[in-house]
Amino acid sequence: MIKPRTMPGVMELLPRDQIAFQRMLDIIRDNYERFGFLPVETPVMELSEVLLTKSGGETERQVYFVQSTGALEKHETGQMPEHALRFDLTVPLARYVAEHEHDLSFPFRRYQIQRVYRGERAQRGRFREFYQCDIDVIGKDQLSVRFDAELPAVINAVFTDLAIGPFTIQINNRKLMRGFFEGLGVTDSDQQGLVLREVDKLDKRGAEYVRETLMGEGFALSADAAQRVLDFVQIRSSGHADALAKLAALGQGTETFNLGLAELREVLELVRAFGVPESHYAINLSIARGLDYYTGTVYETTLNDYPQIGSICSGGRYENLAGHYTRSHLPGVGISIGATRLFWQLREAGLIKTAESSVEVLVSQMDEARLPEYLALATQLRRAGINSEVQLEPKKIARQFQYADRAGIRFVLMLGDDEAERSVVAVKDMRKQEQFDVPRDQLVKTLRVELEQARVMAGRGEASKH
Repeated sequence: MIKPRTMPGVMELLPRDQIAFQRMLDIIRDNYERFGFLPVETPVMELSEVLLTKSGGETERQVYFVQSTGALEKHETGQMPEHALRFDLTVPLARYVAEHEHDLSFPFRRYQIQRVYRGERAQRGRFREFYQCDIDVIGKDQLSVRFDAELPAVINAVFTDLAIGPFTIQINNRKLMRGFFEGLGVTDSDQQGLVLREVDKLDKRGAEYVRETLMGEGFALSADAAQRVLDFVQIRSSGHADALAKLAALGQGTETFNLGLAELREVLELVRAFGVPESHYAINLSIARGLDYYTGTVYETTLNDYPQIGSICSGGRYENLAGHYTRSHLPGVGISIGATRLFWQLREAGLIKTAESSVEVLVSQMDEARLPEYLALATQLRRAGINSEVQLEPKKIARQFQYADRAGIRFVLMLGDDEAERSVVAVKDMRKQEQFDVPRDQLVKTLRVELEQARVMAGRGEASKH
């Protein structure tokens, strides 16, 4: 007999945790749609030559290739399999936009919530199969920096509705960083990338470690240059006015530096105009997000009370989304939420609780002869928008209560001879452990009131956390 088990690196949930996860996805989706983003889905498999437009590197070592049994039988070895599982949603988006370019309206605003696959090394909190929740705005030939300012408004709406605690959207601009390095004489993009990778270790290793590394072999920055790098990347703001003041204090630099400075200032002003509270955004001049990809505004979002979780939403501006697939110039800006890892981290931190069942009412079976009546009662509730389950097999009422309690079902309805004679339905509230009678013709109205009160109280409870 084979022992039932899942492979490492996947998240498989019990139903009530799955409900909580699904509700998190629903909140993300609802906010994406509220800001005018349109849904897109792409196949889980892509042609390998399309997916792996850049050969080598860490990404290709984590790709899951797909090979049919027919290909294996033909011993088609020694060459790359024809298909591979997508490892993110960005490369499929690039292929999608290039393929459907003439059928899309630009700027193209898309959201995508689907699973992706990476051959991660098995460890806690790292997943091989996980959901990503992406939004991107793609322009044709050009795309205003104003769209860069809209995405923090979306992030703010999502995480406000998720109600998982205070958060900060940290914003930077890659042009500003590149221009700063150019001013230090570090003009080679590869060398800039090496410097940024060391700077990224600032919070983990400390300033002294980073300073010594930048002055050491492979970097050879002077002591003055290394200190200037550290002073620059440690700039943070605490409020809108403080952010503008810190940017003004940077002065002027190279052409690239000045352009990045102007873009970052404009983004900050528009983020405020979008209604994002100033306590929810700040500049952080150490945010880089990968030198070879992002070209302008970059974002990382962190929970103020749980910095150890790291970024819960990140993204930025890129200049040529689909350069491998089309000659058209398609700049864009986007963000991504790794929903599976985020949910796992929030549950580990106690910020997400097991949900009640999506079933709101259990119609118990008091008398097997009345089963048609119970079915009719459940049908009436479902038509009124109340999720209902019927106990189809005769069991002791205590066992039916136990089932409802374990399944997280709020109300149990009881209809026996006594209730039928009085034209009432007995209702047991499993949460409050209270029981009361309701006239048959008032049942739907009463349950709706009780369920709505529960939703209001839950909302107040979340609001009190902030």
